[in-house]
Amino acid sequence: MMKKRVCFATSTRADWGLLQPLALALRDGGGVEVQVLATNMHLMPRYGYTVGEIEAAGFAVDASVPVDVQDDDDASRVHVMAQCMAGAADAFARLRPDAVVILGDRYEMLAIASSAATMHIPVIHIAGGEISEGALDDAFRHAITKLSTLHLTATEPYRRRVIQMGEAPDRVVNTGAIGVWNAMNIKTMTRAELSADLGFDLDRPFALVTYHPATNDLEASPAERAGELLDALDAFPGLAAIITYPNNDAHGAHIIDRLTAYAASQRDRVLPVQSLGMLRYHSLLRLASVVVGNSSSGIVEAPSAGVPTVDIGMRQRGRMAGPSVIHCGDDAASIREAIARALSPDMQALAARRQNPYGSPGTLGRMTDAVLAFVATLPCPPKTFYDIEY
Repeated sequence: MMKKRVCFATSTRADWGLLQPLALALRDGGGVEVQVLATNMHLMPRYGYTVGEIEAAGFAVDASVPVDVQDDDDASRVHVMAQCMAGAADAFARLRPDAVVILGDRYEMLAIASSAATMHIPVIHIAGGEISEGALDDAFRHAITKLSTLHLTATEPYRRRVIQMGEAPDRVVNTGAIGVWNAMNIKTMTRAELSADLGFDLDRPFALVTYHPATNDLEASPAERAGELLDALDAFPGLAAIITYPNNDAHGAHIIDRLTAYAASQRDRVLPVQSLGMLRYHSLLRLASVVVGNSSSGIVEAPSAGVPTVDIGMRQRGRMAGPSVIHCGDDAASIREAIARALSPDMQALAARRQNPYGSPGTLGRMTDAVLAFVATLPCPPKTFYDIEY
């Protein structure tokens, strides 16, 4: 019998780092043929051309879908979605996958899910049911849920929310967050190895910083918001900072320009990095004094690494969060206050307890089992809307 073909769609360093363990588990022990479709930031030199991280993990990239981002505005992202939808359709017609795995909530993932659903290819969606009110991703995530057939959620409340959206309970599985599994199971690099690899002194306290555009924030530009963060970091001259590039949402390029200029003025204290990759990121996470920014990793993964998080602004508003996550405003004063609190002995001790609503033993095994059980039933009939009883 021919193996079922499961295609992993990936567009950023972040989603591939999360998808990689599941892809490995299915390829090496699951009896399925794993395919990889890479697009968007993976194929862009400015963001580190991270398609190499996929190949370094031992996977062939079965389909590349390049996109041409003309400008740093919203309209350009719509054009990217159109390119991505058409490119995914061509890739799926050639690869003929039995199912497509999609993680999260980005605009290009909505385009890929739309192509798959239109071509009657079932979508397996990871991390549905979550809320992030400060980004357009919030709507994209829920739209992907309705285009998907199997749902792997990170918490039980998120599972219930997906069911509330009309998805059949037997197709919605609470697995826990795969990012937490990564944080707890990856074999990390030592401080000395990281220092040598990055060419940066890590024998001192440092912050791990990631700041993305909050695409639903209409009151100030992302570059202005990022400037407030950088001003706040200046209040802690003894705290080094490793700052990863933002994603390529609209106006993300302006953030890059701002942070690279900032880093150039403080080369001994600030290191900008296009992409850390999963290994270096999780290695740094375990050594950092604080995580600062507005990335979901600060909420989902950092608590399990025992490090406090300063979550800035509205981007992640609505997500469940553990007690070591400090939410603050966008202004420099609020960020300074939150960083000082995060560095306090009390908060460091609280973070060391690693309390995390996203943590669940056996996450990877549950995800693998759920995918294998699902693909064994393929092809499946069209799904119906599940009505909950009031």
